[in-house]
Amino acid sequence: MTAAGVLDALRRRGWTLATAESCTGGLITAALTEVAGSSDVVERGFVTYSNAAKIEMLGVRPETLDTHGAVSEPVAAEMAEGALERSRADLAISVTGIAGPGGSEHKPEGRVCFGLAVGNQVLTETREFGALGRARVRQAAVDHALAMVLSAAFQKPRG
Repeated sequence: MTAAGVLDALRRRGWTLATAESCTGGLITAALTEVAGSSDVVERGFVTYSNAAKIEMLGVRPETLDTHGAVSEPVAAEMAEGALERSRADLAISVTGIAGPGGSEHKPEGRVCFGLAVGNQVLTETREFGALGRARVRQAAVDHALAMVLSAAFQKPRG
């Protein structure tokens, strides 16, 4: 699975994509836009590293952040929904996690939460990549996000 393959699948579907990135800091969008001609699929990307940015740019509710923390499926869901609502895209992927170093007993290094919004549906999931080191966790998150987008592109049409 490559960024070019993801772009081709979305292109065949006639879909555009928005990203909402925290721990990956724009790496998903960068991987996609590295491919020539990606502008017909990549609609926009939001880098919302801080909680304030998640609230201001994506409409993540402060209560969700207070209750669940930034690294959580509820926040990933609201990030994806916000990116979809604040763009002209057909699909949005979000990622929020702890790339490291660090983490805690409750939220260890390598935990990354993903959200995928299409239409009025949102799918979330959490992956525990482990303490691979910052660069490897971030790359694993990019790869998983692209795989989620690719999978969504092959689902039955919504409606």
